[in-house]
Amino acid sequence: MDAADWDARYAGRELIWTAEPNRFLVEQVGDMTPGTALDIACGEGRNAVWLAGRGHRVTAIDFSPVAITKAKALAEVNRVEVDWVIGDVTAVLPAGRFDLVALVYLHVPADEAFDLIDRAAAALASAGTLLIVGHHVDNLRDGHGGPRDPALLHDHRAIAGRLAANGAMSVVTAARVERPVPDAGPDVVALDSLVRATRIALD
Repeated sequence: MDAADWDARYAGRELIWTAEPNRFLVEQVGDMTPGTALDIACGEGRNAVWLAGRGHRVTAIDFSPVAITKAKALAEVNRVEVDWVIGDVTAVLPAGRFDLVALVYLHVPADEAFDLIDRAAAALASAGTLLIVGHHVDNLRDGHGGPRDPALLHDHRAIAGRLAANGAMSVVTAARVERPVPDAGPDVVALDSLVRATRIALD
């Protein structure tokens, strides 16, 4: 889907993803000391707004102007400041070094995904944290929802391997995790890929 497709999807008044932050973001970085944060493909801004509410100085980027407009409204309701950027993250990321870079549920072909992971890692400050969450490839068979094209899905082992090959990154967590989907039934889960890594040195 391109920006126009996502603009159409986001065009309704209601939030598609709700205003609540991603559960794995909360679990993994909820106790992190506030610093600078970059939310890549931020959508309607739920994660960026939550991070800003925790005291982080947040830059958030998405290629959908409609999503950014809704994100700004969410930030206003929550009385937080976020630097919102409209841009294609597969082409360019905002300049700077960040203590936290979050890449949550962005699904692009593997070559673009690995290039983006490399650039996200390069955007980290020394000792910075990179968090990558996405629908796991196993979700096609054993989970609920998510993209149906396996070429767009995540595999924690492949992502961890990519980061491990980067001499400046240390993988802290790499796992397939379950996420309850209560709207689909009391015992229904989605399978996600969760990878957390730390930048241990600057070039």
